[in-house]
Amino acid sequence: MKEATLKQIAETLGISITTVSKALKNYPDVSDKTRKAVHELADSLQYKPNSFAVNLRMQESRTIGVIIPELVHHFFSSVIDGIVAEAEKHGYLVIIQQSNESVVMEKSQVELLLNKRVDGIVMSLSNESNDDEHLKELLRRNVPFVQFDKISKLLNSSKVIIDDQKAACEATTHLIHKGCKKIAHIRGPVNPQNAIDRFLGYKKGLEKHDIPFDPSLVYTCSRVSFEEGKAFAAQILKEHPDVDGIFCITDLVAVGVLAYFNEQKIPVPQQVKVIGFSNWFMSQVITPSLSTVEQPSYEMGTAAFNVLLEEINARKENRVREPKTVRLETQIIERESTRG
Repeated sequence: MKEATLKQIAETLGISITTVSKALKNYPDVSDKTRKAVHELADSLQYKPNSFAVNLRMQESRTIGVIIPELVHHFFSSVIDGIVAEAEKHGYLVIIQQSNESVVMEKSQVELLLNKRVDGIVMSLSNESNDDEHLKELLRRNVPFVQFDKISKLLNSSKVIIDDQKAACEATTHLIHKGCKKIAHIRGPVNPQNAIDRFLGYKKGLEKHDIPFDPSLVYTCSRVSFEEGKAFAAQILKEHPDVDGIFCITDLVAVGVLAYFNEQKIPVPQQVKVIGFSNWFMSQVITPSLSTVEQPSYEMGTAAFNVLLEEINARKENRVREPKTVRLETQIIERESTRG
């Protein structure tokens, strides 16, 4: 069945399209008789306003773009849940793009979203990205733009983050308080700011407890994967058999470490204690269960959308708005991998 139009209603009733539009919006300059006739006919024809045309007139799409490095990671899927839930409350659609940690793909996705005329963009940067030109272009064009999790401090945009240094320092301190004296760190790639800050937090935790920093105890992931966790666990025990603690950049890497230790019958936490980062659901079900830093992913998603919405509204109202930074709290979740 063909969709009813304003023109169809107007021709049927012998009135102008403008009068039909005003009647549907209950303008006071339309008579009660005409308004009633228009509403009754619209209902019988199951007329629905063309939201695309309305949004075009309002110069907004009621759509936002979200670019993340990967969708399979529990952290990012939870962030998206938060963004989508909050967006639906305010009548926004969400277009989700995955960069696969590629700055080339990230650039093309920014261009795609701009061509789709999204009202704003929420992004966690790829490992290859920093303060690249495509991000500066968003700021030059005054596109509402919010970074979260993996960010560039050099970009003067709004951000929703945690204090990665503080959280990593607390994770390292947790291992020290559990008796660890030789702690390895499996870190992320050298570029993302959160990997840098978690590494610095690890160093700060050692320094606070007068434990010398040993660069040979730091192992750098390229993909931050389960497989790298297993491979580095084997390398750590080969190169440093007396290591008694490992702090991992994410739970996914830490689960790989525990999987290797389970295969090799290495007792955790008796011989080596392990702590991860993010509080992924797998951290609760693996044996032994994984101690971790809880990163409030869902709350990060809702906060990122709400900050973006503030920027969208400011732009619509031609208000100048300074970028804001929202910092969410973290906490240590102690489980079996560090207990005792």
